[in-house]
Amino acid sequence: MDFQVRISETALDDFHPDRFPRILGIVQVLLPDTETTSPIRIQVERRLNDDEFWDFCAQNPGLRIEREASGDLLIMPPAGAETGFRNSDLIAQLTTWAKQDGRGRVFDSNTEYILPDGAALSPDASWVAAERLDKFSKRQKKRFLPLCPDFLVELTSPTDRLPRVKTKMEQWMSNGARLGWLIDADRQTIYIYRPAQQPEPLTGVDYVLGEGPVEGFRLELSAIWQGL
Repeated sequence: MDFQVRISETALDDFHPDRFPRILGIVQVLLPDTETTSPIRIQVERRLNDDEFWDFCAQNPGLRIEREASGDLLIMPPAGAETGFRNSDLIAQLTTWAKQDGRGRVFDSNTEYILPDGAALSPDASWVAAERLDKFSKRQKKRFLPLCPDFLVELTSPTDRLPRVKTKMEQWMSNGARLGWLIDADRQTIYIYRPAQQPEPLTGVDYVLGEGPVEGFRLELSAIWQGL
């Protein structure tokens, strides 16, 4: 099975083909004109099934890997300090509320979901109703769950391109998410995504209120806006 790996020339120092598992077969490294901070795309000749994709991720634990609906793989760049700080504040607030509310469980950015369209994506934060989780076995819960979260948040970082993240948000919604927030912290703007509706932008607000699956949640934005 042939793979084409497209990475920037300056990223080659950090790329180690020997870290890829044997299922990759041949690896071709091409050098297009892309930024170092962009995701590394692996174009596959044969799509990895869910078990193969899990094995690939498990054998490369130092990489954050997503799978597009087409089957192509994306190796995502790591988060910087400010993005990590903002995301930790987001997770802390959502987790505190969810424990008090009791209707669902919160997951961080390390959690990946297998979506109905075949993509495997990781939001920065997500919430799933407890009753949906109950149908999975203990073994299934140790792997990527085949579901779309009820609620999710994507937090842009300096390496993100807003149009790309907006496209990802639309993908979440088309796969069954009931509510999504896209937070563009540097511009102090949050986009509210609801099924079958255009996103609603809110700029310069101090907080945002949950609705639908996370009704009662209030996210305070001052620390996220301020950053480090």
